Amino acid sequence: MAKPAPKERIEHILNAIQLIKDFVSGVDEKGFLEDIKMQSAVQYQFLIIGEAIRHIDERILSKYDYPWHVPRSFRNFIIHAYHGVKMERIYYATQDLEELEKQINAILGNEF
Repeated sequence: MAKPAPKERIEHILNAIQLIKDFVSGVDEKGFLEDIKMQSAVQYQFLIIGEAIRHIDERILSKYDYPWHVPRSFRNFIIHAYHGVKMERIYYATQDLEELEKQINAILGNEF
């Protein structure tokens, strides 16, 4: 299987953000904490976001004012510290995707 092209990785990020939004739409923190399937689905999408960002050229990312280390670190935390992930933190992250989405859309529009 061929590796995704940079534009495809950007599209993967946007798709993952949209899926997270869809998954948690109308769900409060309590509902999220009670739904293990939703937790798993959301975590998987955060893994996609972090992994895709890892493969976007740093020369592109550096043009955009965003802490790119955060989604990469979040991916690493979910993968490597899976046993200590607090679902409250995952839920909080689902509520904080607007700026990332804005920056990814800017990259898509300006770079590809």
